[in-house]
Amino acid sequence: MDFLKKLGIEGVNAGTSTGQKYFESKEVISSHTPVDGKKIANISVTTKEQYEEVVATAQEAFKVWREVPAPQRGEIVRQIGQKLREFKEPLGKLVTYEMGKINQEGLGEVQEMIDICDFAVGLSRQLYGLTMHSERPQHRMYEQWHPLGIVGIISAFNFPVAVWSWNAMIAAVCGDVMIWKGSEKTPLCGVAIQKIIAKVLKENNLPEGIFNLVTGDREVGEWMTEDERIPLISATGSIRMGKEVAKTVGGRLGKTILELGGNNAIIISENADIEMAIRATVFGAVGTCGQRCTSTRRLIIHESVYDQVKERLISIYENVTIGDPLEPGTLVGPLIDDLAVDAMQKALKQIKKEGGKVIYGGEVLDREGHFVRPALAEVQNEYTIVQEETFAPILYLIKYKTIEEAMSYHNGVKQGLSSAMFTLNMREAENFVSAHGSDCGIANVNIGTSGAEIGGAFGGEKETGGGRESGSDAWKAYMRRQTNTINWGDELPLAQGISFDV
Repeated sequence: MDFLKKLGIEGVNAGTSTGQKYFESKEVISSHTPVDGKKIANISVTTKEQYEEVVATAQEAFKVWREVPAPQRGEIVRQIGQKLREFKEPLGKLVTYEMGKINQEGLGEVQEMIDICDFAVGLSRQLYGLTMHSERPQHRMYEQWHPLGIVGIISAFNFPVAVWSWNAMIAAVCGDVMIWKGSEKTPLCGVAIQKIIAKVLKENNLPEGIFNLVTGDREVGEWMTEDERIPLISATGSIRMGKEVAKTVGGRLGKTILELGGNNAIIISENADIEMAIRATVFGAVGTCGQRCTSTRRLIIHESVYDQVKERLISIYENVTIGDPLEPGTLVGPLIDDLAVDAMQKALKQIKKEGGKVIYGGEVLDREGHFVRPALAEVQNEYTIVQEETFAPILYLIKYKTIEEAMSYHNGVKQGLSSAMFTLNMREAENFVSAHGSDCGIANVNIGTSGAEIGGAFGGEKETGGGRESGSDAWKAYMRRQTNTINWGDELPLAQGISFDV
């Protein structure tokens, strides 16, 4: 395919790189498209020896990169953004072909990378510290921020390039160097990005080791999480995986940014603009075939509009176009693999076992690839299956009577990533985003749960992990804070008025 050629993707690709140097190995993994199951290409797996060389190279690069003034680091990121603009179309197609999201979403993911580059360029001139008054005369006290060193980034298949950029571009302007392990389900996206980055590094005569790539399964990730030379691990994935990462990194007193599961809900009030709520619900529930961490999983509907919403959803679901995500007009592409299809089918059986009712969809389509029909199910919030996150297009419909009951359902899960409420009632809206309202890291009113902008900090609470990436002041996680006090006088007064004569 032409877009693979434009991105430099070959039959066999090096899965380990320091930006200029590429490593191959005997062991390879194959990337298959979920569209029809065909193999796209092979990627070599990182060996332990190659990993050690990558880390050593990154350590040396950090010594150089941290001394580059932050605005100059921002200039490199600006050039990366420009290069991504040049490759937006083929890269968007690769995201679509390897992951399965429709092409508009693939292009949107690349645009998100471009946007975070723009954001990071501005940030490179705004890494502000603080000054504070000292209680001691002729003393100046202030705080400043320094880069951490190597940042380890472990990303998931559902956003194979954007989430990496949220971390990498911010960390880069902060003066850090990166080692990235993408998902073994979408390894070619990492290879393509590394090749694009390498062009910028070479054009600017920068040392290798600033942006690094490793490829492999859980073992490679464990090398990173156990490595004391990597002070920060930013990991996106399942709650199970996140708990293991937190335990391992915490055991060596390292730092983590964890973006884990979501069990996101929309509350539709009797005061809602119903058509607006429906549009947001459908996009949130079936977009990316329900494989966003911000996908809408639960729809909590006031009893007075419940039947209206249910009937409208069924009519829309009956007309959703499912098929090749590269084809114009397709709204729902495939699930990532057979495991995801099986997980969805098990969840649908569990719904019925617990007393729920699947009112539409859920079938596996009889065609090549991993295609399913998005499902609607009537359930109770306390069902075990509803309390879990199934990474598939299943939307749970839950009826409520009072706003207190709705909020109890909404917050009554262990995850806390994204949330939304549709209402034209100001009191309901303000209550939803108040301290006693949504307990999620993201709380929206009259927009859905998915489609976060890069300007705000992204992340969640409870078992979602508590980390923050992307905008706002999330940059502080990639740096270390240092408090400085300078005595510019000729005496040595002590704090708290302590007297110590010698």
